[in-house]
Amino acid sequence: MSMRWERVELGSEVTLLSGGTPKKSVPAFWDGEIPWVSSGEMTQRRIWDTALHVTNEGAIKGTKLIPPKTVLVVVRGMSLAKEFRVSLTQREVTFNQDIKALKCSERLNPEFLYYYLLSQARSIRDSTTEASHGTKKLESVILQKWPLPVPSDHEQLAIVEVLSKYDDLIFNNKRRVEILEESARQLYKEWFVRFRFPGHEHVKIVDGVPEGWHRCQVGDLLTLQRGFDLPVKNRIEGTVPIYASTGINGYHNEYKVKAPGIVTGRSGSLGTVLYVSKDFWPLNTALWVKEFKKVTPYYALFFLQSLKLENYNGGAAVPTLNRNDVHRIETFSPPEKLLESLNDYLNPIFDQIDTLAQQNLKLSQARDLLLPNLMNGEIAV
Repeated sequence: MSMRWERVELGSEVTLLSGGTPKKSVPAFWDGEIPWVSSGEMTQRRIWDTALHVTNEGAIKGTKLIPPKTVLVVVRGMSLAKEFRVSLTQREVTFNQDIKALKCSERLNPEFLYYYLLSQARSIRDSTTEASHGTKKLESVILQKWPLPVPSDHEQLAIVEVLSKYDDLIFNNKRRVEILEESARQLYKEWFVRFRFPGHEHVKIVDGVPEGWHRCQVGDLLTLQRGFDLPVKNRIEGTVPIYASTGINGYHNEYKVKAPGIVTGRSGSLGTVLYVSKDFWPLNTALWVKEFKKVTPYYALFFLQSLKLENYNGGAAVPTLNRNDVHRIETFSPPEKLLESLNDYLNPIFDQIDTLAQQNLKLSQARDLLLPNLMNGEIAV
């Protein structure tokens, strides 16, 4: 850390604000316009929107409303066993009791604080303690006493400007990916849900499906398989993505499944279905498509998403998806030629998605290499 910068305790420049959860039994508190942030959504570095929203009344009586450019940190939950999550709000939001909002003094730029906490994320995570039921928690006193550099206003702004350029590019690429994915999803719906595929006007509907399409079960189209164990202690750093129930969980030096592949949640979190373009390792909390019998990977992606697999939860304490239950779901088999046409349309879209994802990976790596050097003053701005 630069010797030129004043160093203080974080609590001298930041006020910790607590959130809450409005009573779910009061309808007037929910389904409003104000985002309500939970710790699960703190995987986003910039918070624009959330799954749940509260009303003005809910914000006043059950949680706390904070302005844009406020730093949020997770202080309780199992995610702290793996990472310390930090996000920056992009609009007015509310948040739950597992999160603290950090209100900055006039001489501390909130975006600078956000990047500084990211640079300290591993050390802060290692400072967590055990709460009840094995849950991790970060004591407020630890945050309040955490050392904080306070560069000049000019230096804070200059550091933010450098790092935010990377995040702006990453965010724009993510938005482009979302648009591309949505265009592919709408094409699938048009052809395979609304039955408005090329030449549909010349095809009769027989027994509720177009002629040449056949009723069957999911197991006739594809085979789901449980993933493989890979304890953290056995992982060797590499470039092979490790997929858990909701996405990439880390990287390893060898793969179990060749791409392209489809992964979805088996245990803990259900409903997310992902297309994987690189050879990968699916964990045992996930299911992966072992065999594409009568469908292509692109079709399998949108088809499994349309099933809303979270509704097939067979677990009690822990959400669990039984692959055999999925295999028995009634559906239909489209013609092979139509699946080939789908591939022709979607190949360039998914190539572009993959290119943008690779760009973001490189941008993230460059930003994360730069971050600590900017924060300790080794690189002047």
